[in-house]
Amino acid sequence: MAVVANSQTERKTYWDMAIISETGDTIAMFNLNPVYVFAPMKFKDEKQRQAYSKLVRDVRITYPYARKIAEAVIETYEYMQTLPTDKERQKYLEDVQKFMTSEYKPKLKKMTKAQGKILIKLVDRECNTSSYNIVKALLGSFKAGVYNAFAGLFGNSLKAEYEPDGRDAEIENIVVQIKQGTIDYYYARNYHGWK
Repeated sequence: MAVVANSQTERKTYWDMAIISETGDTIAMFNLNPVYVFAPMKFKDEKQRQAYSKLVRDVRITYPYARKIAEAVIETYEYMQTLPTDKERQKYLEDVQKFMTSEYKPKLKKMTKAQGKILIKLVDRECNTSSYNIVKALLGSFKAGVYNAFAGLFGNSLKAEYEPDGRDAEIENIVVQIKQGTIDYYYARNYHGWK
């Protein structure tokens, strides 16, 4: 008969959980993150291999920004809900916009068009809504339309949605590899025949 024992009843952490077996042995219980294993990539030619290599590079560059943007959007939204008046919300939003512009504009200006497209998709992935909807919620529909039109000049759209099981499956695989820390292993295996 297995019994779960907690060292403290108020606080449950992974270290507080154990199983006591019928013989009286205590066995620690741990929840582990899932591990994903990917098959080696097969490329038709060198051009396809280089395109995938560029995609890996671009996702590595943009994913940290997408996470920071998602955190900032969530934090901003939650804090704005605590402000009592529209005037205070507007002032806070302007301060956040100034900070985000000064912090990220120089870095984002250095991104390529392809990286910009990937960033928009990854923001959608992290926030579960399109960049257009985020801008619309925070700045209004007029500014969202202006920003989307400006993005359209560069062949991009803030309304682009992330499809992890469809056209963005390669990006999703790369993000999963980045999150589990295996991107370098898979890169070496796919490009240098390392096993």
